[in-house]
Amino acid sequence: MKKRGFEVVKGYENKDIHLPVRKTTYSAGYDIEAAEDITIPIYEKGIKPTLIPTGLKAYCEEDEYIMLVNRSSGPKKGFLMANSIGIIDHDYYGNEDNDGHIYFQYFNCSDKEVLVHKGDVIGQAIFQKYYKVDEDTPLNSIRKGGFGSTDEKK
Repeated sequence: MKKRGFEVVKGYENKDIHLPVRKTTYSAGYDIEAAEDITIPIYEKGIKPTLIPTGLKAYCEEDEYIMLVNRSSGPKKGFLMANSIGIIDHDYYGNEDNDGHIYFQYFNCSDKEVLVHKGDVIGQAIFQKYYKVDEDTPLNSIRKGGFGSTDEKK
């Protein structure tokens, strides 16, 4: 039985996507690469974050999630995650909208455009347990969409 891991998302099977790895024995995070070349424009008021596709989806146990975090060198290069951290819920995997495709959202705070090349490590994924409060009752029992879908009014 599979517990947690990464797979290539539909549509990226033949695009030489590398499954994430930990770089050392005690690394908490799995390094994730960009699946495409992307230019992150210089930040200006009103600009939306740049979404960087990974070509990956991830699965985990029901009481776990995957936390997406910036690399420690990210700010040094001028890019910061727009949402500080990303959360990939257990039920995001294989969803009907985008098959669970993981994207990183970045702003560029440098004074020049940042070019991210396919294969560049853009962030890390860390598997985490979570806990529920007594008498927990979710508003919706089944995910109906992909990226950002838990914000939608039902």
